[in-house]
Amino acid sequence: MWSFANTLRYVAVLRISSLVAGLPAPQMSQFGENTGPVGGVNPPTPTVTAASGSLYGPSDLLGEVYPPAPVSGGDSAIVSDVTLVNGQEADSDLGLYLDFNGVEVPQPIRGDAGQTDPGPRTYEYEQLNPDHYAPPGTDDGDVPQAKWPLGLSHNRFGTGRQSGWARQQNENQLPAATAMAGVDMRLAPHAYRELHWHTANEWSLVLKGSVRLSSMNEEGQTFIDDLVAGDVWFFPAGIPHSIQALDQGVEFLLVFDDGSFSEDGTFLVSEMFLRNPKEVLSKNLQTPVSSFDNLPDDELYIFNGTPAPANISEQNVTSPYGALAPNDTYSYHWSQQQPYAVPGGTVKILDTTTFPISTDLCAALVTIQPGAMREMHWHLTSDEWNYFLRGSARITVYTAPSMSRTFDYTAGDVGYIPASNSHYIENTGTVDVVFLEVLNQPRFTDLSVAQWLALTPRQVVKDTLGLEREVLDRLPKEKTYLKVGARNLTALAGAPNGTAAYE
Repeated sequence: MWSFANTLRYVAVLRISSLVAGLPAPQMSQFGENTGPVGGVNPPTPTVTAASGSLYGPSDLLGEVYPPAPVSGGDSAIVSDVTLVNGQEADSDLGLYLDFNGVEVPQPIRGDAGQTDPGPRTYEYEQLNPDHYAPPGTDDGDVPQAKWPLGLSHNRFGTGRQSGWARQQNENQLPAATAMAGVDMRLAPHAYRELHWHTANEWSLVLKGSVRLSSMNEEGQTFIDDLVAGDVWFFPAGIPHSIQALDQGVEFLLVFDDGSFSEDGTFLVSEMFLRNPKEVLSKNLQTPVSSFDNLPDDELYIFNGTPAPANISEQNVTSPYGALAPNDTYSYHWSQQQPYAVPGGTVKILDTTTFPISTDLCAALVTIQPGAMREMHWHLTSDEWNYFLRGSARITVYTAPSMSRTFDYTAGDVGYIPASNSHYIENTGTVDVVFLEVLNQPRFTDLSVAQWLALTPRQVVKDTLGLEREVLDRLPKEKTYLKVGARNLTALAGAPNGTAAYE
């Protein structure tokens, strides 16, 4: 029965409807609708009428009360017009790289495994991560996440007008990364990362632009240097330092030897002065209290500054203790080191051999040509932290005793592989892959799978893996770092005896 209360509700709805009809359209409409990525499903869309429907359904909809759904007919999960990419119908154990960029709607199918996906989806995720969506048949078990795109990290802006930003990756984003964390930081021309220090060691690679560094060690010895893209610095834990972008601005990558490190936990000179009594500051600097009237109200973090003089010697302040000795210096002009060229690409290494101050962080800068790969290897005691600078690649992580998982990477992604886990890095694109391989140890070392087999008695290898003599004869007794291969990563699907894998 229609009640008086229902009448009041109906009148109220009509009044609200008339008011809404008279309101101006939302401002967003002038810019067009934001449709978002293609994907998702098409759910039933109800027609809304005044005072209709109910928040809760009746009890007669419970299972075995309401009549069962029909066995056939009605809604269907069958996907029609399925398009598979090259290599997708090949044996799943071949593990061919599947280029999902060539199809609008990827499907999680490999050989005889998998099935179509009719559900809500964002196709771009699957196109970027084909080895997660349609994993090789050799993947097995549960392996911790080994990838974090810095594009998903929260970006913290500087305090000055368009002065810069920083985004980070630590255990909060990548729980497996217990030994190292990373920060991508950008400074506008002449902007500073204010004077600060850390509880962790800091290793950095300049990505773009140029920067001026200054510091002092506990002996009172000073350091100042200008770096460009490709150069590296290392500041031990507790060493105070400043970073200022030069005329063209700068972007740099920071790596810390603590997986729980947070850029937001940095010790700042502005905060130190704000958190101590002015009487103490006056006594400490032997100056009147009025000298501190212009202290900043809050931390400066990243802020705009005045241009650094072109002649660095104008800022070179020294004490009776002098400058840092060459073996103790905090920078290395890595951009000037010529890479070691091997078939498949180049490698150059920086560790305590040539950069003595960097006692527990070392790195290799690796370029891999299309079709080639960083050879299968593992690191004995150190985890591996990767940052991809260019191209696309994939890594299969094997962890004892019988688990493996394959991850896909593009520029801006962080990779992380725990110590002793075997892995490779394969170029899956059409341009060179360039990535940074950072270890938490003084010297860059690894154990090569191919070299290990070459230096093991042949009988042992043959009895264990069933490899023929001619295969063992080709194994190198020296470490090669990279391995060449066919640029067409799906050619193996139609090649006799798998010869296209390395040709």
